[in-house]
Amino acid sequence: MPLSSEILTVTQHSRDAAGMTYVYPVVSRRAGGVSVGINLNPNNACNWRCAYCQVPDLQRGAAPEIDLISLEQELTTMLSSIVHGDFMQTSVPENMRVLHDIAISGNGEPTSAKAFAEVVAVIARVMAAFDLVDKIKLVLISNGSLMDKPYVQAGLREMAAVGGEVWFKVDSATREGLRRINDTEIAPARMLANLQIAAGLCPTWLQTCVFAMDNEPPSAQEQAAYLDFIQQALALGVRLQGVLLYGIARDSQQPEAARLAALPRAWLDEFAARIAAGGVLVKVSV
Repeated sequence: MPLSSEILTVTQHSRDAAGMTYVYPVVSRRAGGVSVGINLNPNNACNWRCAYCQVPDLQRGAAPEIDLISLEQELTTMLSSIVHGDFMQTSVPENMRVLHDIAISGNGEPTSAKAFAEVVAVIARVMAAFDLVDKIKLVLISNGSLMDKPYVQAGLREMAAVGGEVWFKVDSATREGLRRINDTEIAPARMLANLQIAAGLCPTWLQTCVFAMDNEPPSAQEQAAYLDFIQQALALGVRLQGVLLYGIARDSQQPEAARLAALPRAWLDEFAARIAAGGVLVKVSV
């Protein structure tokens, strides 16, 4: 499988960068290096529709059946090029030439793949073959909506066994905010219950995207509800690794795109300080 010689940037997260179905490399501003993405939703289907999503032609639905053999072959090819080949020299800016993680993320909600646990097992096997277990992270980037499913929980246990972690999306802790930002009817209480499940099975971070909509940052009510959500989680004994707070870096491909704008770094830093005051580690990316 030929790999692209295109130089990657933090704003170029094409799932087709390597010409593969499931595996794609990105330079991640949050990771500070190369992240090997695993896209389990090549059909562009997701059970949410986030206003800031950069996936074109996004549709409602779930991941298709996963070809586990192809996935293993693609991941092996990609890691061979990164670890033993010249991929870093030909495709990655000099200051980003470190393999940081393998991230199960893509064009939809990855845990909607019914073979999720088997996918994690394949990734773990390939990581072991390249002696990468405990040297790089295996990350699941998820909206957390399916954490109550037994097959997802089985996958989280597999992830924990290889030192993996979950990035659990919480962009809002109000029903209205969830509808406006994520186009979902999930209740905040359900999100909290799912967060408790995830963190009980695998180390879990909250990942939160903040931005201006119609020139307005998240309201005081939204901010207060979010801070309260974290305190509720802590009161339940949820062991959060922390919060990954980030802004918009790439253009949305959704109808709301023209209504969205990045917030100043100072706004993110101030909100991060309020989160941290509640006893939670916060990492900010713009």
